[in-house]
Amino acid sequence: MTTESHGFTTRAVHAGDEANHSRAVATPIYQTATFAFESAGEGADMFSGRAPGHVYTRWSNPNVAELDAKIAALEGADDAISAASGMAAVSTVLLAALHAGDHCLVDSGCYSATNTLFTQELPRLGITADFLDTGDLDAVEAALRPNTRLIYTETPGNPTLKIVDLAALAGFARARAILTVCDNTFASPYLQRPIELGIDAVVHSATKYLGGHGDAIAGVAAGPAGLMARCRTRVLRDFGGVMSPMTAFLINRGIPTLALRMERHCDNAERVAAFLASHPAVAWVSYPGLPDHPRHAVAARQMRRFGGMIAFEVRGGVPAGAAVMNAVRLCTLAVSLGDVRTLIAHPASMTHSTVSSDARERAGITDGLIRLSVGIEDADDLIEDLDQALRGS
Repeated sequence: MTTESHGFTTRAVHAGDEANHSRAVATPIYQTATFAFESAGEGADMFSGRAPGHVYTRWSNPNVAELDAKIAALEGADDAISAASGMAAVSTVLLAALHAGDHCLVDSGCYSATNTLFTQELPRLGITADFLDTGDLDAVEAALRPNTRLIYTETPGNPTLKIVDLAALAGFARARAILTVCDNTFASPYLQRPIELGIDAVVHSATKYLGGHGDAIAGVAAGPAGLMARCRTRVLRDFGGVMSPMTAFLINRGIPTLALRMERHCDNAERVAAFLASHPAVAWVSYPGLPDHPRHAVAARQMRRFGGMIAFEVRGGVPAGAAVMNAVRLCTLAVSLGDVRTLIAHPASMTHSTVSSDARERAGITDGLIRLSVGIEDADDLIEDLDQALRGS
């Protein structure tokens, strides 16, 4: 079924249907390592690429093909690839795009494992990086080198909810023939489509909003045909960070309700953010939907709504914040995000504990920052839970 002209949720439901060659309405789980050939000649043609078809699940699988098509349709990309985790997707894109001697500019507020990849792993391959606010184009221009090949950004940023003007960054980079990559996990393609704003490639931890139910570890990337072909036919096949059929089935199951879930996440987060901003026990709140967010206008311009993630700090520092997290009853103290249930975490001691304290400070990740992934529960119940926890702190 051709879905290019249809709305977002129609594409979320139907894109990738062509990968399902059965009569089953829901694509079956193709839980197989390999596929049979009609003849040796057919096998040779498929392995060589002269004929379409699946030969081995490390190369391709109908469940994964369905997900690839869905992601490409939702992000407005030429093509997409699926990987075993969000970091597998990130590393696959970077390994496909970069070579020894290349230099990158990376947003200082990026996810901790991405920071580790750029600071510890890629330098072993002769790839260097400098960290800065990719929303400050004067700083970006000052940091350019003759060998700068890629700018990596993340917006909204994890966990600070920092916003980057994607259209401005994309225009700057394209004029200098520099590839741009954006982590779109916090927004999801329902709220923000970086490729439509000029960004070259997008990555997601599909574990989060795309899957939506906290039951699968997965990653996806979308972008230009040439880059995605290299990701699929070289890096994924050779390094082996492929997605399993069962995981692809779970993410494909989650995506059709993405728009419905994101609307509820946003409804709840807007109410919770306003509550926290007015609470006497809260020192500050970072949420792109609040008028006092430093780049609220940018978020309003490039996002459909403002998302389900909130960062805040409790007066009294780390001990007070820890007391709040220990006192919540409905919110779940756990890492990850984008789940139907509300999750609360302390980045400095959890998700970003591998990042140096100096790097956290430069990124605006204070020791007392609390990250809240607002779920789809009733907003009044979430506010009541947070209020009793804050009053106890």
